[in-house]
Amino acid sequence: MSSESLQVQIRDQVLRLTINRPEKRNALNLELLDDIGSTLSSHSANPDIKLALLTAAGDKAFAAGGDLHQLDAVRSEAETLAMSRRGRYALDQIRYFPLPVIGAINGLALGGGAELALACDLRIAAPHAEIGLIQSRLNVTTAWGGSIDLIDLVGNSRALQILITGQRLSASEALQMGIINAVADDHFETATENFLAPYLAHKQQVIRGYKTTSLAHRKCLHEKLDAAEESEFVKAWTHKDHWTASAKALAPKK
Repeated sequence: MSSESLQVQIRDQVLRLTINRPEKRNALNLELLDDIGSTLSSHSANPDIKLALLTAAGDKAFAAGGDLHQLDAVRSEAETLAMSRRGRYALDQIRYFPLPVIGAINGLALGGGAELALACDLRIAAPHAEIGLIQSRLNVTTAWGGSIDLIDLVGNSRALQILITGQRLSASEALQMGIINAVADDHFETATENFLAPYLAHKQQVIRGYKTTSLAHRKCLHEKLDAAEESEFVKAWTHKDHWTASAKALAPKK
């Protein structure tokens, strides 16, 4: 199911998805999110895999945000709600995949890219990687469940601090907070394979069993909080303050 923007292969019992838009810093458009979601959905019952791995091409960006050139056309409340739900559905295919999904954060994971990373069950980052839910810098809030995942990981108080300030965290800072699980200390691809190895050593039914419990916890949390996040996102996205900040971000750099 590979496409121009998403490379897919199964190797060594791992379903491997690689975002392939390095010329755009692997920015997320809606079609790419659809591809990620549908690929995971189509492999949910695959007996030949134990894990899924999500990473990106190059060494600059995992996903440096949503594709603002596409998303800037979303203006009405109805369009905004549809966009939010479309992206959330794709990320839910990560959260609720019946096997662990590991995010290999090879560079910047910002905005929607940070939401994508947080949707994964586990994360390993390159030493130079950064993760930041920086939506507040565009006068908007998270669209696809990222704030809920962050609250689950670090607690309400710390999550509020990170979300409102739009803080960008280095890999080492994110490790200390428990947002990522490991920082590569050698060649990133080698470190990623070493990170996967202890999980692959166990039987699929054991891995599925524990993911089932973890999945149920996340689903319960999101079912309680999704509506609140969605409502606030629609209000923030359609506010004139967001369009002012978005215009500045899209303006040609002098």
